[in-house]
Amino acid sequence: MHHVVALALPGVVAFDLAIPAQVFGAPGSPGLYRFSLCAAEAGPVATSTGFHLVAPRGLDALAEADTIIVPGYVPHDPPVPAVAEALRAAAARGARVVSVCTGAFALAAAGLLDGRRATTHWLDAPDLGHRHPAVDVDPAPLYIAAGSVMTSAGFTAGIDLCLHLVREDLGADTAAELARRLVVPAHREGNQAQYISRPLPVAGSGMADVCAWALQHLDHPLTVADLARRASLSPRGFARRFTAETGTTPLRWLNAQRLQEARRLLETTDLTVEEIAGQTGLGTATNLRLHFARDVQTTPTAYRRAFRHALTVENRQGT
Repeated sequence: MHHVVALALPGVVAFDLAIPAQVFGAPGSPGLYRFSLCAAEAGPVATSTGFHLVAPRGLDALAEADTIIVPGYVPHDPPVPAVAEALRAAAARGARVVSVCTGAFALAAAGLLDGRRATTHWLDAPDLGHRHPAVDVDPAPLYIAAGSVMTSAGFTAGIDLCLHLVREDLGADTAAELARRLVVPAHREGNQAQYISRPLPVAGSGMADVCAWALQHLDHPLTVADLARRASLSPRGFARRFTAETGTTPLRWLNAQRLQEARRLLETTDLTVEEIAGQTGLGTATNLRLHFARDVQTTPTAYRRAFRHALTVENRQGT
């Protein structure tokens, strides 16, 4: 049986840990998995919400795992050296290594994300990028599944990534049946954006005013040079500082904001696709469709239809 081991670090987020436990270990989960819980040492582990859980096993469990899942934890300090070494050894022998939310900080501390594109909760992405500059931090996606090292955003994005693993291992039908049991969407693409309401750098950090200005001028053809002039910096210096403070590049951030605004307009207005493309600075309906196909894996029209159908169902259920 495929052995899935969750590694509970001190300050583990109980919700994040419950996700792989429910997907791979609960009654009704696919029968081809065996689920175990471990910690740096067997015994009690403090959670981020004040209670303790008990890990039956220590790091020896990682040596026999086919998939290792590291749930989020706080604070985001590097794990003890033995944990980092065990994670590196597991990855080196071919185990699949996965993080949920801020579990990415442990993978990054072990060097497993160096040179890789990775994600975490959008609120923590700047901190991840600052602490680990060798990691290509992208705060936008729900999850990034490329190769044997995978990362996800916060909370329900962890469900999406775990279902993706089931889909890879056992097929779409098994993943869909499990999703029905969990009462969650059967499939959300990893490139779908996190539900971010226009993330900004911390006020007073130097980039906040520039970002706020950019959000008010999304209908203009903004460039890095435009943003740099607003910050009274050279384009190269601005790009370097922006990435350090936000965990992403100016253009990636700007494109994410344009797409986020396009989603909002599709959800809340009856503007045409062409009008939305103009208001968000994406130019033409064709360009907007290309962005949706790449980043959301659907068309603007289909997105609007699906959102309004889901809203109608939710309203009916609430009455």
